[in-house]
Amino acid sequence: MTRSPVPYPAEGSDPSQYVRVREKGSRDVSYPAAPEPLAVPVYDNHAHLEIEDGVGFDLDEQLARAAEVGVIGVVQAGGDIESSRWSAWAAASHPRVLAAVAIHPNEAPAYAEAGRLAEAIGVIDELAAQPRVRAIGETGLDFFRTDEDGFPAQFESFEAHIALAKKHGLAMQIHDRDAHDAVLETLERVGAPERTVFHCFSGDEDMAGIAAERGYFLSFAGNVTFKNAQNLRDALRVTPRERILVETDAPFLTPVPHRGRPNAPYLIPVTVRFIAEELGLDLDELCAQIAANTVEAYGSFED
Repeated sequence: MTRSPVPYPAEGSDPSQYVRVREKGSRDVSYPAAPEPLAVPVYDNHAHLEIEDGVGFDLDEQLARAAEVGVIGVVQAGGDIESSRWSAWAAASHPRVLAAVAIHPNEAPAYAEAGRLAEAIGVIDELAAQPRVRAIGETGLDFFRTDEDGFPAQFESFEAHIALAKKHGLAMQIHDRDAHDAVLETLERVGAPERTVFHCFSGDEDMAGIAAERGYFLSFAGNVTFKNAQNLRDALRVTPRERILVETDAPFLTPVPHRGRPNAPYLIPVTVRFIAEELGLDLDELCAQIAANTVEAYGSFED
């Protein structure tokens, strides 16, 4: 199944007014208490702060809560025209935000069906020229939520986004769900951008080894803490320290013990502490490495 793209915003509309609301369902939508602050600050490599979940916090509140626990910057990721424009606005307006812009692989077939995929990618190309847009993402392949008839549009979109990352000299954030071999093959065939990030890495130890050998970054989210995610912990152990990034994918993938509740950048310390314990590393040293890796991937938040 694919869904029709939401309408393009009216010419001259204010991107800051865009918001999405996550369905509550039967979840506990109260935000968890803040964890103990990190002594050495880090960054959230991937979040969707345009999505309101539960009581919701505005962007300024999200960034303030994050800074209080040592999370001093966020890479805000887009997945369609509206969220990409919002991401670019957020980065231009807030010194602790950098932006990634793209058409999500699950959105690409709908844009293609409407005859607007090339137009949408053209908008991403324009946004990518903004100085605080530092990544093309999230793009990639998703064979879980899209039927086979949508695969050609996903491949077309993925390859177009790879070209944009190279054109603008930007990092690329990859969404890969149930498509590991196809993603790796596409990157090898087309040629990966110099800085390639597997957002919310979902592969296993073998895939992590291949990605590390090719110099890709692997970004681990809160699901690395889940009981049923041994594959992620195995992958983490073989990932070179200089290739590890950390993210929330907020408001999704909230780490244990808060799984199911709304996620936010201020909860990054929960995941970082878990990773440090899993790898037997000093927490401060791991934080310093993650921060350095983030700046290597996206450049300084201060520029």
